[in-house]
Amino acid sequence: MTPDIHTRPQWPNSRMPQLCLALLLAAALILIRPAHAEEDKVTLNFVNADIETVTKAVSQITGKNFLLDPRVKGTVNVVSSKPVPQSLAYHFLLSALRMQGFAAVENNGVVRIMPEADAKTHGSQTIKGGGGPSGDQMLTKVFPLRYESANLLVPILRPLIAPNNAINANVNNNSLIISDYADNLARLEKIIAALDTPYGAEPVVIPIRYASVIDLASTLNRIYGDASGAPDASQRATLIADTRSNSLVVRSDNPGKLARIRALVETLDQPTAVAGNIHVVYLKNAEAVKVAQTLRSIVTGETNTATGGLTPLSPSTGAQAPTTGAAPGNMSPAGTALSTGQGGSGSGAGFIQADSTNNALIITAPEAVYQNLRRVIDMLDKRRAQVFVEALIVELSSDRASEFGVQWQDFSGASRNGTQVVGGTNFGSGGSNILGLIQNVATAKTTGSLGISPGLNLGIIAGKTAGGLPNLGILARFLETEANANILSTPNLLTLDNEEARIVIGSNVPFLTGQYAQTGNTATATPFQTYDRKDVGLTLKIRPQISEGGIVRMQIFQEASSIQPGTLSNASGPITNKRSIETAVVVDDGGIIVIGGLIEDSYGMGEDKVPLLGDVPVLGALFRYDTRKRTKTNLMVFLRPQIIRDAASYQSVTSDRYDYVIGQQRKSADGAMLMWGEGSVPILPPPGSPLTVPHAPVKP
Repeated sequence: MTPDIHTRPQWPNSRMPQLCLALLLAAALILIRPAHAEEDKVTLNFVNADIETVTKAVSQITGKNFLLDPRVKGTVNVVSSKPVPQSLAYHFLLSALRMQGFAAVENNGVVRIMPEADAKTHGSQTIKGGGGPSGDQMLTKVFPLRYESANLLVPILRPLIAPNNAINANVNNNSLIISDYADNLARLEKIIAALDTPYGAEPVVIPIRYASVIDLASTLNRIYGDASGAPDASQRATLIADTRSNSLVVRSDNPGKLARIRALVETLDQPTAVAGNIHVVYLKNAEAVKVAQTLRSIVTGETNTATGGLTPLSPSTGAQAPTTGAAPGNMSPAGTALSTGQGGSGSGAGFIQADSTNNALIITAPEAVYQNLRRVIDMLDKRRAQVFVEALIVELSSDRASEFGVQWQDFSGASRNGTQVVGGTNFGSGGSNILGLIQNVATAKTTGSLGISPGLNLGIIAGKTAGGLPNLGILARFLETEANANILSTPNLLTLDNEEARIVIGSNVPFLTGQYAQTGNTATATPFQTYDRKDVGLTLKIRPQISEGGIVRMQIFQEASSIQPGTLSNASGPITNKRSIETAVVVDDGGIIVIGGLIEDSYGMGEDKVPLLGDVPVLGALFRYDTRKRTKTNLMVFLRPQIIRDAASYQSVTSDRYDYVIGQQRKSADGAMLMWGEGSVPILPPPGSPLTVPHAPVKP
């Protein structure tokens, strides 16, 4: 459809009388803005007009160069009932395109019209801060923020931006990057300015003159602390005690609440009439007995090892002054000294007593002295960190032994008369010796066992001797043994910082230390023996100490002991094998360190032979008995300390071990055959449930 464009006609140059022309010229000189300087106006009338046709018409009116994307298709309707300035024709076009989902990007004198989703990726104009053009032109704007977080504003502003346009947060410099239409960016600028304001008022410092700031902060937190998690920011109040300056730091968004807190502080911060007040301080983490001993040592300047004793605290001057001028490190304010014994006045004397039942301190002292002691108590009563130590004790051992020998005897002439030759070779002892084996065979009916040593034993019996014993002529023995052991012990310990922990896994074995049998004229003897019981097995003792930088210093004692096989019934007592390590190391948090080990490789060789005959090649084996033994032992001890400072850390470690035990229980329960009437195999309750004893199984 051909557009209808009506241009406003210029002033007519018709012929007029000279008088009228003079009047018009005079009026033109009086006008501030000449008539010919006014912008030309046009009347726009586009009904179902193609976008390309409308763009051409606007290009002729405004003189701008347009570049249309091939995807820009459709019709628009632009109707103006009255003539409008020519410059507004361009804005009418942008508004019509925006309604169709198209946007215009102006760059280097060319206006490119494309789909709205692609406009943000082209070279649109970029502006930082406020200001900039308005209208339906596509822009990219950077908004630096001063107070609010850019990440938190993104979900708030996202619904106010067209779906095809973008908003992103730059966390590094806390700024927002938004690509949208110019008029919407101007609106967003006002919204961001309203949101980017300081959060609440600045903290207020309230100096405390007489009361203890720690006790006062605890009291106020019980009153106003319930609203600290309120969703309304105006109801929140934060109170922190600054012990160094004995001041209370208060922060609240509600001026009325801040005024009420200040008034309550002034009411509570009043001097007391009694010179020596009794104060009870309940400790949260530290031990009252140890803290009391430390405080008494600080005040008296001596090391007091007594627990629960009374130490008098007495100022050398009379009245007590406020502690606002107390110097750090002094236990009393300026001009006040503490002394013990008879030097202080009786009215100002005080005591520190520990109540271990309630884990509390009872302090009787003037306010000035109590406030200084209260600061020290607050510093000492901190939650102590814990150390979880994982130990790996790995022992690999391998034993190999072999025996080979030939023995022979000839007692066939023992039953004949005259001179006969008998004899042979015999090596070893017991069932491995040919003579011992002859005795075992002869008594087999009585003992019920032949008593042959392990291994391959080959022999030849040629009748019996004169004594009725079997005539074992030849005995050949072949034996090879191999034993491997892989022992992995993983003891774990959880202990407080600078507290010793010990774990013992083994047996308590008695060792004979003495014996006595009564002798003399007594008819009945009364013998007795004395024993000393010792732990035999695995022992691990650790005392960790955490430094400020997260380094763990550990004093370690580790011992692995065992009873040597076959020595438990010895008359002199069993023989124990012991491997122990005692050392002090420094380890990073979570690091693994090896504290010691043993690598042993021993080889033993034994040879019994007949002189000369045993050295003959090949045939010498008939006159020789060889033994070989080799033992390899590898023992290593590894430690891994892990610092645990909060509940989440030890809960993670506990749940990991808990799940492991449950898995092992379920694995062992698979295929278990239960007796009639028995319930299921007992298994630990799920994590988080009460640790109760399982109920007795119900018979079916």
